[in-house]
Amino acid sequence: MAYRNVQESPTPDELRADDEFAEAPCAEEPTRGETSEATVSVSGAADRDLAVLDPEEGGALPRPDVECEQILEELRHAKTEQAVAERRNHRLVLDKVTFGITGAIAIAFVIWGFVGRDSLSETSTGALNWVMEYTGWLFMFLASLFVVFVLWLALGKFGDIPLGKDGEKPEFRTVSWIAMMFAAGMGIGLMFYGVAEPLYHYISPPPGTVDGRTPEAIQTAMATSIFHWTLHPWAMYAVVGIAMAYGAYRLGRRQLISVAFTSLFGVRRVEGPLGKFINILAIFATLFGTAASLGLGALQIGSGMTSNGWFGDIGTPVLVVIVAVLTLCFVASAVSGISRGIQWLSNINMVLAVVLALIVFVAGPTLFILNLVPSAIGDYARDLAEMSSRTEAVGDESLRSWMTSWTIFYWAWWISWTPFVGLFIARISRGRTIRQFVTGVLLVPSIVSVIWFAVFGGAAFHVQQEADREDAPGLVTMVDGTPSVNFDGALFDLVKNLGMPDWATTAVIALAMVLVAIFFITGADAASIVMGSLSSNGAEHPRRGVVIFWGCLTGAVAAVMLLAGGDEPSEALAGLQRITIVAALPFVIVMLLLCFALTKDLRRDPLSLRRRLATSVVERAIRSGVEQHGGAQFDLVTKHDCAERCSDSACLGGTPSGSIPTVEVRRPEPRSS
Repeated sequence: MAYRNVQESPTPDELRADDEFAEAPCAEEPTRGETSEATVSVSGAADRDLAVLDPEEGGALPRPDVECEQILEELRHAKTEQAVAERRNHRLVLDKVTFGITGAIAIAFVIWGFVGRDSLSETSTGALNWVMEYTGWLFMFLASLFVVFVLWLALGKFGDIPLGKDGEKPEFRTVSWIAMMFAAGMGIGLMFYGVAEPLYHYISPPPGTVDGRTPEAIQTAMATSIFHWTLHPWAMYAVVGIAMAYGAYRLGRRQLISVAFTSLFGVRRVEGPLGKFINILAIFATLFGTAASLGLGALQIGSGMTSNGWFGDIGTPVLVVIVAVLTLCFVASAVSGISRGIQWLSNINMVLAVVLALIVFVAGPTLFILNLVPSAIGDYARDLAEMSSRTEAVGDESLRSWMTSWTIFYWAWWISWTPFVGLFIARISRGRTIRQFVTGVLLVPSIVSVIWFAVFGGAAFHVQQEADREDAPGLVTMVDGTPSVNFDGALFDLVKNLGMPDWATTAVIALAMVLVAIFFITGADAASIVMGSLSSNGAEHPRRGVVIFWGCLTGAVAAVMLLAGGDEPSEALAGLQRITIVAALPFVIVMLLLCFALTKDLRRDPLSLRRRLATSVVERAIRSGVEQHGGAQFDLVTKHDCAERCSDSACLGGTPSGSIPTVEVRRPEPRSS
């Protein structure tokens, strides 16, 4: 069977919203005009006489197909809705309500943390325990659901829908796109946990699994670390990223999380109190999540200074200075824009990260690391189902405590970051298809994370095994008689145990500190731009003053919380983390609803509607032809008449309800020998 269409379907960009056309009465009859034609050749073995299937001659198509009418009406409605959304985008000014309320809440928490540190700690701990105890199952279930959902989008019929206009090219090169995405998503986290987490699971595996410090513990440690850092967190980011990129660059909506729910709640609700509440929650989670990461980055840089012998014990004043310097750097990068500052720093990040990984790979147990990569992937695949479904129902209090500290903690933490990371990934993904987006967002960072944990975790395993043979502490510290890991300094402790010359060790530690700083700067400046956009009605390029405000407030929150911690700054930051995680509970419901809203939007996408229309017309024509001339060889020719006002480049049929093709069956044209 061959299909030939002599007139291309209009693209969404070519169609313009015409209110008069969209509101024309359905009863209006079309005027005879241009004809579009498509031919389908069908082979048979019997009667070859010419026949015509036409309504006027008693053919099989007595009246327009209702399904086609509905599809055409949806296509017209989608174009009108897109044009209205694009016109509304001209009023992208500061949202004083969202900006004011979020700023007031942030300042109130800063004051609370400084004046009543114990009260904040108790309140946040109680709220976190409630979230973990009563909603842990929800986090576990939805985290896996998001993975299935984004894979369904990429592999199904929606995969080739572009996150932009038809034919639009990606804004950033693929290498820069991946670098910015990875740096904003979890680059700083991998620097902090790349050594510490697999090492911790090696000496203290999840309850009910294997014994610590054994070969089996290495398998469990790698599988658990990869589980926490690969498909599941990036699927969460992808849900928000696809919804925001599709709405902003395909439908012309504003870059607001609330606007993504237009298809579910309507324009009036998403622009009212409900929409403002969603955006305030997104800014709140982004602000405090970024501030907590800034504090953790300062602690790690301070630990690196101690490891290099530049300082003794790092006190709070030094940490505040580090926070101030980092804040100045990421604010400067943010005001320079994504295409300059963030892209440039992200590319530097990629180079420095590769250099650091190569140094550890060569100086460490190279062959062991190479063997660990396929083993880790296999262990992860083997244990994925068990890890995804693990809850306290299958264990005792020790498992509940472990789940609270690790898996559920991570899922809540990633969800609290989805407003920021999802919006930023959407901002840099314009012009890519959904399939390209999911491939890049889900698979590439996951592969990099596997390699990263294999290199740094594998080197840590080797160092600790050698220390255990000599009955030395190695990378493990003892806390109240229990083996533990110094998360702040684990990376630097590993570098010092690689057996390199002193000058090389000092240089590598300095390189690691620079990499930590740049990773944080690229993440924090992206967060400042996102918060500026959310508080400016979704402006793609918010005012510099707004971006500077959010950047400085982020640094102020981190600095004040460090000061409030006194001799224990890490405890103040832990309280800040707990508040951020509690905010993830309502957001996990928001993300679930976002999946439904996105699916509804994609079903009404012009590309999906045109595909449905083509399938409906061709199937209907073939079915009718076979019923009338089942054994004959024939050509199906579909025709429709256009109204005089219907131009060749934007033909949707003669009336708002659609002009359904008539079908003719013709004798095939003789082929020349």
